[in-house]
Amino acid sequence: MARKAKKTKNKKNKPAKATAARRTRKVSKTAAKTAAAGAFVVRAPEAPSLPVAGTRARFPVRRIFCVGRNYAEHTREMGHDPDRELPFFFMKDPSGLVLSGGTFPYPPISKDVHHEIELVAAIGKGGADIPKEKALSHIYGYAVGLDMTRRDLQGEAKKTGRPWEVGKAFAHAAPCTAVHPAGAIGHPNEGHIWLNVNGHQRQRGDLKELIWSVPEIIAHVSRLFVLAPGDLIFTGTPAGVGPVAKGDVLEGGVEGVDRLVVRVG
Repeated sequence: MARKAKKTKNKKNKPAKATAARRTRKVSKTAAKTAAAGAFVVRAPEAPSLPVAGTRARFPVRRIFCVGRNYAEHTREMGHDPDRELPFFFMKDPSGLVLSGGTFPYPPISKDVHHEIELVAAIGKGGADIPKEKALSHIYGYAVGLDMTRRDLQGEAKKTGRPWEVGKAFAHAAPCTAVHPAGAIGHPNEGHIWLNVNGHQRQRGDLKELIWSVPEIIAHVSRLFVLAPGDLIFTGTPAGVGPVAKGDVLEGGVEGVDRLVVRVG
């Protein structure tokens, strides 16, 4: 009886094993076809982009470069000497863009998230070692952005000499307006830059107070990286950076460019 039961069990398992084998062969064939066709093996992420003001077109965003400490008063408030040293750069993740009018979700881990309002230059023509005299010809347009910062995590990274990504490149860390073509608004080199929180002024400055001008920034960053169409450059923030809390409404802008509004969720 034991042998008969074993035989019956084996007969019942054979169809299941055959089915499993067929499934394995089918998966293998599908994978081979996918590889042969050059298709992605997982769902490809959507390409980040920003609207172009006044049109239905969009500006594709490739990378986000940010200039650190580019206003003298902000440099002082961060505990540094504002003497004209070479600019330094860090990067944010393009997937962290949040369009003006949207919500900035308060990020996890941090208990000290700060706002930093900035003029953003959108690169339309790439290049390396771009002379500052020709830099403006590489700009497609301008926007207004917020470099949202987990200040406590950034501070810890500074103390230990570690990279800043945990403080700067987290999800939703780059709220931004639409891009305004330079052909429509020109190349702003002066004008108010400001930010209010819940209607109260926090940041105020003028573009003419930039330690390094936009052409100088492009000239320098293009010596370090090959710039490409779709790159964004956040050009620095004036003094007055400070913490935000859930429920806050951030409203800021750059004279002659645009106005940005986001709510902290």
